[in-house]
Amino acid sequence: MTTTRSHTPLRHLGPNWYATVMGTAIVASAGAALPGDTGGLRGAFEAVWAVAALALLVLLAARAVHWARHPDQARRHLADPAVAPFYGCLAMALLAVGGATLSVGSGVIGADAAVRADAVLWVTGTVVGLGAACAVPYLMVTRHRVAPGDASPVWLLPVVAPMVSAALGPALVPHLPAGQWREAMLLGCYALFGASLLATLVILPVVFSRLVHHGPLPLALTPTLFLVLGPLGQSTTAVGNLADVAPGAVGQPYARAMAGFAVLYGAPVIGFALLWLALATALVVRAFRGGMGFAMTWWAFTFPLGTCVTGAAGLARHTGLEAFTWLAVGLYAVLVAAWAVAGARTLAGLLSGGLLAAPRPAPVALGSTTVRTT
Repeated sequence: MTTTRSHTPLRHLGPNWYATVMGTAIVASAGAALPGDTGGLRGAFEAVWAVAALALLVLLAARAVHWARHPDQARRHLADPAVAPFYGCLAMALLAVGGATLSVGSGVIGADAAVRADAVLWVTGTVVGLGAACAVPYLMVTRHRVAPGDASPVWLLPVVAPMVSAALGPALVPHLPAGQWREAMLLGCYALFGASLLATLVILPVVFSRLVHHGPLPLALTPTLFLVLGPLGQSTTAVGNLADVAPGAVGQPYARAMAGFAVLYGAPVIGFALLWLALATALVVRAFRGGMGFAMTWWAFTFPLGTCVTGAAGLARHTGLEAFTWLAVGLYAVLVAAWAVAGARTLAGLLSGGLLAAPRPAPVALGSTTVRTT
């Protein structure tokens, strides 16, 4: 009996918990990407990176125990269309910590160790991300039973993972041998960019159609509307980072074209991201007024917003416009506030045991199991 009780908390540890790692790592890496001199905050960024790296190690171990001791529940997660998309978070957690290790953690562990760690995490995260981007849609088509009103921004999670690879891969390009290796990495990241972007363009209209035809999401799921910012901000970040390293990987006129594309693509997409941010914020305010309480979905306020920070910072870098600098700084301030609140509420939920308790039954399809695992 005692053994069973000791295993109970991990039984309900879903893949959604990797969002805490993503949301923490992006605070460090987005801070380091801000335009201007942020040297005075370097110690704070390094501390946040260390927390993200430690959280990743703890979660990887806990999830391994979950699969070993509760395989029935793990299979149930894969069979649940509301939970399975969160397997994309595993890939993005690996990638986010890897990217933050290179951009922030190198001052702690050394440049060579940071490059090696990022390379391992980037390759692993990319493989896992591509697997999730293929496997989860396959399960949705062949195994899951999804009603028209079940469409959710959560569906974006597995297909956004390759975009994270596209955004963070360019940092490794200068560390590869010149010539074929660098060009292959650069164009490979563009391929990942295209795969994720086109998949997003397929899913996003379905999500908006669900909102229009079926009304607002359930209260606890409303924060997931911020997930739409992920592919928008991350794709803007990707084209900017790819343009930065293009001159050392490909010749002209391609490198110059990539620099132009970074602005011509990024500016309109950031514009749409701000439009969606306004819509999502209005719906979240409505949900708060309707009694929305804390759920793990609040972590959706962090990583997607962080990608908009890095996207705006990239545009500031490529255009020299101070407006993009102030946009990046403003969004980063909101990101830090959201991370602090989500982190504090999560710690409180862990200490009380509420977040890892068995979900309560609910009368709707998107019940408490869905609420708990988002």
